[in-house]
Amino acid sequence: MLKSGLKLSAAGLIGGMLSLSFLYFFPINENHTKTAVNSSEKITEKENEIQAVNAIPNVNYEKANLDFTSAAEKTVNSVVHIQSTYLTQQSRDPIFEFFYGPQPNQQNQQIATGSGVIISNDGYIVTNNHVIDNADELSVTLNDGRKLSAKLVGADPGTDIALLKIEENNLAFTEFGNSDDVEIGDWVLAVGNPFNLTSTVTAGIVSAKARNINLLTGDRNNNVFPLESFIQTDAAVNPGNSGGALVNPNGYLVGINTAIASKTGSYSGYSFAIPSNLVLKVVNDIKNYGMVQRAFIGVVIQDVDQQTMNDKNLPNTKGVFVIELSESGAAKEAGIKPEDVILKVENVEVNNVPELQEQIGRYRPGDKVNVIIRRGTQNKLIEVVLRNQSGNTKLVNKKALDKKASIFGATFIETDKREKEKLRLKNGIKIHSLSNGKLKDAGLKPGFIITHVDKKPITTTSQLMDIFKTNQGGILIEGIFIDGTKGYYGFGL
Repeated sequence: MLKSGLKLSAAGLIGGMLSLSFLYFFPINENHTKTAVNSSEKITEKENEIQAVNAIPNVNYEKANLDFTSAAEKTVNSVVHIQSTYLTQQSRDPIFEFFYGPQPNQQNQQIATGSGVIISNDGYIVTNNHVIDNADELSVTLNDGRKLSAKLVGADPGTDIALLKIEENNLAFTEFGNSDDVEIGDWVLAVGNPFNLTSTVTAGIVSAKARNINLLTGDRNNNVFPLESFIQTDAAVNPGNSGGALVNPNGYLVGINTAIASKTGSYSGYSFAIPSNLVLKVVNDIKNYGMVQRAFIGVVIQDVDQQTMNDKNLPNTKGVFVIELSESGAAKEAGIKPEDVILKVENVEVNNVPELQEQIGRYRPGDKVNVIIRRGTQNKLIEVVLRNQSGNTKLVNKKALDKKASIFGATFIETDKREKEKLRLKNGIKIHSLSNGKLKDAGLKPGFIITHVDKKPITTTSQLMDIFKTNQGGILIEGIFIDGTKGYYGFGL
């Protein structure tokens, strides 16, 4: 446990950004994906997905005679410096304007920096979401000094992962390893490019796995569900290293460096990385679907501590204890019951909440996973069909959604039956994503359910799109957020 007063600091935001002093930001192996219920919606072309090199066994290395030079040489040229540029409105001085009249709007430019890892020879780069979040312009400096513009392919705030693309070929890149094979005590290298010079390398050991440090913030309205299961190391990671590589002695990627625990904002003993298996799943989802396909098992759980073991008469503290089940959730439909203890997911032991979340987070809605539970004195194997946040197995393809239901910077999806029942709605269309445009300017947010436009009930996406395309003059939108808050918005067409 971290000592009282210890601060979690991003390993990455320096430069002209606001200085942050405490909590800030400085499935993977697709060969294991199970047959999907909604297989027609799955993208099955493996050549379109990035693969883990050592996905089954970890590549052996002689632990008694380690030589990091080969791993460092393989990695430094694939780690890049990322510069994010932000434009902010300069605050206006009412007293000055009282005497001299209104002044023109002025924008200030702010810059944040971090690191990233090239993961394919055609220019895909993985980094932390907090390095590039809300940036107006992105640029990447390679280890050989070349500076290139980059575009954001997609991001997932729930795991703090973002995928960038630069238009360049034949690039040096780092291959994915298998983070499940990383053991406490293993040597690792942390590689970053924080100061726009050349990549730097530090070494350390894995101190712990499956750490939840409450770094990420959830936002149900924006479909953000935090998933933390960090690899903790003592490799020196300093500000500007966010998004850099954590590699094993063979030079394979086992994590993306994300945060440090520090009282000063600089390295002081602890650093945290997102496991590569989780990163790989998120990257392939963004690459193929434009967004992360988050799977849920539908359980409320807790660690099995000494008190739980005694109170529930359990034989040991292994597994995670099921407190209750989500109505119509995957676990309940599969036959899991309250007071069951989940021991394994796909033969991988889960002995705390982050471990279970990480394992489930590697799959997509509709995937079938084998779960071993203990009920009483008996172990049982149960097949669970994972679901999405709405309680079904559908996948949402943002690329297709943008083409079919995108207007004024927003995309829309049908509101599912369970949400309608919860909010007692007869109709409504949900805002799925929102970028710059009239709706965002009017104050609407993702997750808002539009129930009426100009007093007319909205029942389908096509109806809503037709109204936006054909109406002239002003428009009034009525609706409700998932927490029950009602909203009214008006704007001109």
